[in-house]
Amino acid sequence: FAEGRAWCSKDLTTFLWLLQAAAGILCYVGAYVFITYDDYDHFFEDVYTLIPAVIIIAVGTLLFIIGLIGCCATIRESRCGLATFVIILLLVFITEVVVVVLGYIYRAKVEDEVDHSIRKVYNGYNGTNPDAASRAIDYVQRQLRCCGIHNYSDWENTVWFKQTKNNSVPLSCCKAALSNCTGSLTRPMDLYSEGCEALVVKKLQEIMMYVIWAALAFAAIQLLGMLCASIVLCRRSRDPAYELLIAGGTYA
Repeated sequence: FAEGRAWCSKDLTTFLWLLQAAAGILCYVGAYVFITYDDYDHFFEDVYTLIPAVIIIAVGTLLFIIGLIGCCATIRESRCGLATFVIILLLVFITEVVVVVLGYIYRAKVEDEVDHSIRKVYNGYNGTNPDAASRAIDYVQRQLRCCGIHNYSDWENTVWFKQTKNNSVPLSCCKAALSNCTGSLTRPMDLYSEGCEALVVKKLQEIMMYVIWAALAFAAIQLLGMLCASIVLCRRSRDPAYELLIAGGTYA
C-alpha cells in the first residue's frame, strides 16, 4: 500500500507539471483560433462563433492558477488545498465539456453563416480602392487557391465586374505559378477553378475541431489528475499510515 500511496503522490506531482504545460497549449490554441478567424471574419456575422475560443483561453489561464494551487497543496500536504484543487479542477472539466458541445454546435452553423454572408462580401468588392472586405477576399483567394463563390464565373454577377467591363476577375484568382496572368476570363486555365465557399467552410470547421480536440484531450488529463488528487486526499484523511509515510516515519 505504501508503494501505491507514494506512486499516486508522485503521479499527482507529475500531473501538476503537465497542467502547467496544458495551460500554455490551451492559450496557444485559443489565440490561434482568434488570429485565424480574423482573416475570415467577413465571411460570417455570428460573433458567438468565437465563444469556444474565448472559453478555452480563459480555461488555459485558470489551469495555470490551478496548477499553482495544486503545487502548494501537495508540498504542504494541505487537505483543504487538495480539496479546493479537486473542486476547481472538476469545474474546469465541466467547462471543457461545455466547450466541446459549443464547438460542435458552432461547427455545424459555420456553413449556414458563410453561405449567408459570402455573396454580400463578394458584391461589395472594390478592386480600385480595396476596403477591408476586399482585402479579405483577395487574401482568401490567394491563401486557399480558389476563385469566386462556387467558381470563377461567379465574378460575372458582381458589381465590380460589371463596372470594370474588362471581362476579368481579380488577380488574386490567378494561379500562383503564373507570372503573366491578367485575370482574363478568355484564359480560364490561368485561374483557380475551385470556388471559395466550400474551402472557407472547411477551413473554419477545421479550426473549430482544433478547439474540440484540445478540450477533449485536456479533459481526459484532468480526469486522471482529479482521480489521483482524490486518492491522495482520501488516504491522507483516513489512513494514519499515510501520515507517517509523508512524515518519513514507520507504522507499527
